[in-house]
Amino acid sequence: MVSGIVTGVLLVLFLAGWAWAWHPARKKDFDAAARLPLNDDEENRK
Repeated sequence: MVSGIVTGVLLVLFLAGWAWAWHPARKKDFDAAARLPLNDDEENRK
């Protein structure tokens, strides 16, 4: 019984995190974070 409840809660948390990450409003933030390593490289070359 308890393991079923824990599994259900974890599934809901996973789906909520997935929905948060794939929400269109987060795209700009994730794109900026993906460019961070490349931006550091360009600044060091100057």
